[in-house]
Amino acid sequence: MVMRMSRPGSMLIRAGAAVIGRKRVGLGLSLASPALRAKGVKVELSSIRPFTSRRKGVQLNVAAAAADVATDVTADLAVQTPAWRASIDFKYIRDHAKEVQANCDARAAVADVNKVVETYDKYLGLLRETDELRQERNQTAAKMKQKLEPNQRATLIEEGKALKVKVAALEADLNQMEAILQTEGQKIPNFTHPDVPTGGEENATLRKLVGSPREFEFPVKDHLELGEALKILDFETASAVSGTKFYYLAGAGALLEIALVAWAMAKVSSRGFLPHTTPDLVRASVLEKCGFQPRMANTQVYSVQDMDLCLTGTAEIPLGGLYADKVVAEEDLPIRLAAFGHCFRTEAGAAGAASKGLYRVHQFSKVEMFVLATAEQSDQIHEELISLEEEMFQDLGLHFKTLDMPSEDLGAPAYRKFDVECWMPGMQRYGEISSASNCTEFQSRRLNIRYRPSAGSEASEDNGGKKGGK
Repeated sequence: MVMRMSRPGSMLIRAGAAVIGRKRVGLGLSLASPALRAKGVKVELSSIRPFTSRRKGVQLNVAAAAADVATDVTADLAVQTPAWRASIDFKYIRDHAKEVQANCDARAAVADVNKVVETYDKYLGLLRETDELRQERNQTAAKMKQKLEPNQRATLIEEGKALKVKVAALEADLNQMEAILQTEGQKIPNFTHPDVPTGGEENATLRKLVGSPREFEFPVKDHLELGEALKILDFETASAVSGTKFYYLAGAGALLEIALVAWAMAKVSSRGFLPHTTPDLVRASVLEKCGFQPRMANTQVYSVQDMDLCLTGTAEIPLGGLYADKVVAEEDLPIRLAAFGHCFRTEAGAAGAASKGLYRVHQFSKVEMFVLATAEQSDQIHEELISLEEEMFQDLGLHFKTLDMPSEDLGAPAYRKFDVECWMPGMQRYGEISSASNCTEFQSRRLNIRYRPSAGSEASEDNGGKKGGK
């Protein structure tokens, strides 16, 4: 969702875009914040990453969090404090609750917007009460500095002690409520592009069709039969060594993968993407900030026992972490990155012919494109990425189609996602081989990636001044 600044202090909703003040901001900013959220795009073969901004050291104004329980109840609840805070704009959610819930419903997301709104309102009331007590405590402390009779001083001391206890209790409630609201708020997915089809996978719309299924004059063998016959693919031995859905590539099979990776890296490098190799293990919090759920039931993530580490399911995660908690200059954007990485996935629930052979295995290799971009650049770069993917698959002589995926098929971070599905003769069906997603500022607010607007740009202006910039 793009938020754009117009007249200071004004707000209107137009075609899903919020216009607030002068500076373009992301959902994670309050109206008072001068910082910018960027838009981003993520892809399977390629990935733009959303990110944010700040300038002149001014911090983001993050709305306070709250729980949906009364103050006298929260003290009795065992609430686990989240390991990190998402910069969620709870005020925006409250002011547009119906729109936010409708978006959740369209994406089949398990999120309770009313609960978040009610909790936020309760938190604000509790926060006001806490601030009033703090002010009263400060006034009492100021009186103690004056010349007082012994009995007056003793009274003030007792009042100060009582206020300290009350403030401490309220602050504990605030922390507990914030933990609950963060838990509930992080269930709310990104907004959805207005052109995205509504519904399940069957409602995907065709963006592009390249080629047609090849006709053969002999019975077609699938890749598993061919690979085993040529002794370049070995599932049986890998099963004994590592378990099911692992494999060995040997001889020409191993050389083919290495050649494809080298070709893909050379191709994207020629288009301005900086090549990387990345860690295969990342902290669980980095995974979560990118929108993955390592602790949920049927997770696709492998976790290391007794350690805060997980195996990456895609190189986009360590590439996102590369810029976490950093501020970049607007003139350096877009930042194009590419990485060769190993991907590890549990593939929970995958079974049958749809996962035969090298399809939906527990480990595979992938080249990732990943771009940091401003809101203005985001849609154009998303188009650039999917076009580059389509070009590469055409170069390989594949018959494929590109689909605009529907709302229920979008992961939590994705604003829009294109899938590339290739025709697989041995299986007589199409199968996904790549995707490209625009994630707007969803992950940037969580990874705390920001940019500093260049001098003279519209984004860098405060109230007044000329518009300009890139």
